[in-house]
Amino acid sequence: MKLSVVTTLYYSESYLEEFCKRCFASARQITQDVELILVNDGSPDNSLLQALEIQKKMHSIKIIDLSRNFGHHKAIMTGLSFAQGDYVFLIDCDLEEAPELLDVFWPNIVNHSVDVVYGVQRNRKGQWFERFSGQLFYQFFKRISSLDYPADSLTARLMTRQYVQSVLSFREKELDIWGVFVLTGYNQKAVVVEKGHKGSSTYTLSRKVRMAIEVITTLSHRPLYLTFLFGVIFLSLSFVSILVILSKKYLQQTVEGWASIMALIWFVGGVILFVLGIFGIYLSKIFLEVKNRPLTVIKEIYPPGDGSKA
Repeated sequence: MKLSVVTTLYYSESYLEEFCKRCFASARQITQDVELILVNDGSPDNSLLQALEIQKKMHSIKIIDLSRNFGHHKAIMTGLSFAQGDYVFLIDCDLEEAPELLDVFWPNIVNHSVDVVYGVQRNRKGQWFERFSGQLFYQFFKRISSLDYPADSLTARLMTRQYVQSVLSFREKELDIWGVFVLTGYNQKAVVVEKGHKGSSTYTLSRKVRMAIEVITTLSHRPLYLTFLFGVIFLSLSFVSILVILSKKYLQQTVEGWASIMALIWFVGGVILFVLGIFGIYLSKIFLEVKNRPLTVIKEIYPPGDGSKA
């Protein structure tokens, strides 16, 4: 039985060697046939050089060097495409998710006959605003889409070969990997685990908001239906307003002045721009999909062994 461990590198230089040692220690309690796939997602630090040095000491490491930073989700899909194991263990290498989670997931995937075992953090990290906004997003997303998007799920997950092949069959370029994991289906089991915290995060508030918009528009088309609903509501309100104005004219009553009219114009104008913005986001995604660009561009492949290029 072959086991593949897949991770991505981005500012990973300081903890990569410990991660690799702990991964091999856990994996070889299950099987001796282990491969570790490191995808360098255009890391600005010396993560690639560090990985090449580690590869000289741990020969079961394959390094995929991308030509630039394509993003976490696309780098994950690239790593999964190179995994050859009967089981694939996906995990972030920043040690917030312990490599020893493999020892926790393995009995669950074997004893419960499931295709995926993934971690869910027991307590969401961050201050009260981060925890509250996170829960608010998950609740909102579940209502606006048809997906049961798991809240607070980790990258760490153990998957069967058949499930991974089904994940790789998704060809969209505008990618949310966690949505793809849900859309793929199969029998999946969540395991509550503790997640560490290494300190500062590269995910700023503006980046999280942008990611939330990307996730919603990538996985759900319901915002387009909501724009139609907005149109019906405001058309109805305008029709009622016209009836009110005509009735006041007929009864020779005074019609309100310019302030209310200008406020209404601004409000309706804002709604129109909001609706056009939603259409613009979906149109941009269609534009990117039809161009059919590659998901990532691989600069070099360093196969297991002496660290030489493929």
